[in-house]
Amino acid sequence: MELKNGQIINKQRFPSPNPAIELSVVTYHANGLHIKGLLAEPKGEGLYDGFLYLRGGIKNVGKVRPSRIVQFACEGFIVFAPFYRGNQGGDGNEDFAGEDRQDAFAAFTLLQNHARVKSVHIFGFSRGGVMALLTAIEFPEAASIVTWGGVSDMFLTYVERKDLRRMMKRVIGGTPTKFPDRYKYRTPLFQLEQLQAPVLIIHGEQDHNVSVEHSYRLEKRLKALKKEVDSWYFPEYTHYFPPAVNRKTVEDLSAWMKSHG
Repeated sequence: MELKNGQIINKQRFPSPNPAIELSVVTYHANGLHIKGLLAEPKGEGLYDGFLYLRGGIKNVGKVRPSRIVQFACEGFIVFAPFYRGNQGGDGNEDFAGEDRQDAFAAFTLLQNHARVKSVHIFGFSRGGVMALLTAIEFPEAASIVTWGGVSDMFLTYVERKDLRRMMKRVIGGTPTKFPDRYKYRTPLFQLEQLQAPVLIIHGEQDHNVSVEHSYRLEKRLKALKKEVDSWYFPEYTHYFPPAVNRKTVEDLSAWMKSHG
């Protein structure tokens, strides 16, 4: 029997920090690979909006944290966070918003097919911002999209993050000057015409990991295309918000999502 993208192959319970939320490590199918991810489901029978959580970083940097996934589930979502290919026992090699976008696409389908999920929202943090935008372009039926400290332009990432250049050259195959098409393929700013979902942009203006310029460019392009976009800029914060502000922002963005359900 041929497996479909987003089909669950295996589901194993994982210790949850919250008794009201059930956590599972899920193995699912994405374009011939077995990918792993973390699923958080509020206990009971109720229907919920789906929340696709697209992590930042690469490999062990920016790994999916169970406490973070549970935090969003507590806001009334069924949350799924793919680890991306080549991570934590998944098949293949991680890309950087290249072919690993298929892992996000299949994860979106997994949530769509979940018996207790109504509509699916997409959330991307840091490098996950690019993944979120690419997924929303692929699935115009996405209910909403939130990008927090999110990358929108891979050319800009290469310029700004000297410390990531070796990794980017290795994964993408070279520099933006040498392979502009490969960087363009990974830059959703060029494909936003197809985006249908309303977008919320969250960014700390003191962010040195992903400069706020990524969000400015995204907002400008969305407005030029007359797309629905809201922006919450925080002049005093970096890539990481203080815990109390972080919690409040999670509550606020969850409410924003539900208003677009």
